[in-house]
Amino acid sequence: MGKYFGTDGFRGKAGADLTAEHAFKIGRFLGWYYSKEHKAKIVIGKDTRRSSYMYENALASGITSSGGSAYLLHVTTTPCVSYITRTEGFDCGIMISASHNPYFDNGIKLMNGEGEKMPDEIQELIEKFLDGEGETIPWATDDKIGETVDFYSGRNRYIGYLTGIASKSFENCKVALDCSNGSAWMIGRSVFDALGAKSYVINNTPNGVNVNMNCGSTHMEGLQKFVRENKLDVGFAFDGDADRCLAVDEYGDIVNGDAIMYICAKHMKNKGILPDDTVVTTIMSNFGLYKALDKIGLKYEKTAVGDRYVYENMKENNHMIGGEQSGHVIFRKYAHTGDGLVTAIMLMEVLIETQLPLSVLASEVKMFPQVLKNVEVDDKDKTLEDSAVKKAVEQCTEELGDAGRVLLRKSGTEPVLRVMSEAETYKECEKYVNLIIDAMKESGHLQKVRE
Repeated sequence: MGKYFGTDGFRGKAGADLTAEHAFKIGRFLGWYYSKEHKAKIVIGKDTRRSSYMYENALASGITSSGGSAYLLHVTTTPCVSYITRTEGFDCGIMISASHNPYFDNGIKLMNGEGEKMPDEIQELIEKFLDGEGETIPWATDDKIGETVDFYSGRNRYIGYLTGIASKSFENCKVALDCSNGSAWMIGRSVFDALGAKSYVINNTPNGVNVNMNCGSTHMEGLQKFVRENKLDVGFAFDGDADRCLAVDEYGDIVNGDAIMYICAKHMKNKGILPDDTVVTTIMSNFGLYKALDKIGLKYEKTAVGDRYVYENMKENNHMIGGEQSGHVIFRKYAHTGDGLVTAIMLMEVLIETQLPLSVLASEVKMFPQVLKNVEVDDKDKTLEDSAVKKAVEQCTEELGDAGRVLLRKSGTEPVLRVMSEAETYKECEKYVNLIIDAMKESGHLQKVRE
């Protein structure tokens, strides 16, 4: 975690934490950095937030003023930028989005030439430049000034790629798509219509300020109701930049990222296309997922929270599926980042090949109740190392046995510890979370329990 860049880019309130000047300087650095040996080619995509247009112009100005060329995909998804970056010979890719955050936030996500998250060492150089501590970057003049190129065609290539992934027609499938008034608002319908589905699209009228507003993967109620009332087979909800996908079964019940990973991984195992029979999760995946994976003989690995850590593990160990409960699911054969549309396509393939409804497929994962409380402490590391706190964690772990777990996790940006428990009942969860918090209080580290 740097001063500006977190695990998923530079994010904050548009015009305050993240300004057009920041974007211009980031473009200046990238245009110069990648033009050392040849004229840089940098592709830019954006979501539907009003401020995204401001940052697009600022980034393009910065890139071209340093001698690089900026190729504009305009409104598209984060995985589209990743795909185009790695397949069209770009030096790097930029996505302007704050993902599932409200419209008044925005972010700048950077990718390397393989469409993967930008290495920390380059982001650290950018941070130094933002603070006026880096190298002096010359201004391009004459024919050295870069071009700004309308690259709308890149989106069509991505749509073509997605439709080519599916091995089955979606004919006769009634599918709802909640596009969150975000990046998927045109692409989602284009893909599912092309694959033969009877598509019902909601929240596909972006106006710059309604992205993620009571819709999409963070507000599933509308999609649940829509699927039930229209008697549809399945529904998919995306977030603002469409790198997440959650599903709704035919009864309107939510199927989260953990359940989606289970369903797809089991199907891949049965087809003999899951290397080492392993799924990559984060430490926040539900205990019920692990119980279900154990039952069918699938192995799993756990990473820190963040899809970049999931992908790094997958790449290093040649794993093919991994993700987060939130719907960031990575199918590494097809994408180098979470891709909500790829996830929806892969889940549709399972539904069609098994001829089973989603409710039946998801029923094998019994999600454990979970309680998570954020507590402010005087020192995160000292609290975690405190003997009383460690003793409380050990006591909880021993009492729960194989019927649950407790987890303490540091916030990356605040003086906060996240205390989480999963057990067979909410009452038990509350009991064990409170036991640990009481130990923090007794040892003098607790400042406040947040509501």
